[in-house]
Amino acid sequence: MKKYITYAMTALFATIAVSIAAPDKEAIMAKEKAAWEAFKDKKADDFKKLVDKDIRAVYAEGISNMQKELDDMKKWDMKSFTFSDFDSFTDEPDVIVTTYTVKVEGTYDGKDNSGTYNAGSVWKKEGKNWLAIFHTNMKQAAATSQ
Repeated sequence: MKKYITYAMTALFATIAVSIAAPDKEAIMAKEKAAWEAFKDKKADDFKKLVDKDIRAVYAEGISNMQKELDDMKKWDMKSFTFSDFDSFTDEPDVIVTTYTVKVEGTYDGKDNSGTYNAGSVWKKEGKNWLAIFHTNMKQAAATSQ
C-alpha cells in the first residue's frame, strides 16, 4: 500500500510541476501574437527575443531559417493580422504546440498576399524564456462551388 501512495504522490507532483512550468493558453497566445506583431512592425530585435536563433519554418514557398525570416520581414508590408480558433497543447514541461487561423492583410514583395492562413508553431522553454523553434502557415484554398 505504501508503494501505491508513493506512486500517486509522485504522479501528483509531476502533474503540478508540468502545470507550473508551461504557460496557459492565453499566455502562449500572447507570445505568438507578439512574434507576429514584431514581424509586422519590422522590429527584428523584438522578433529575435521571441524566436530561437535556430528557428525552422515551412511555407508553401519553401523552408526558412532565422536569416530568411529576417530577410522576408523586409519584403512584407503587413497592415494587420487577426487570430481565430487558437489552440495549444503540451505533454512535456518544456514544449508547447499551437495551432490557429490567422487572417492577414498585406503585401509581400509588392504583391497582395492577403488571406486566411492555417498556422502552427512549436515553442520550447530555454532557461526562463519560451522561444518559437518551429513555425508554419499555409494559405487556405479558395472555396469552390460545385
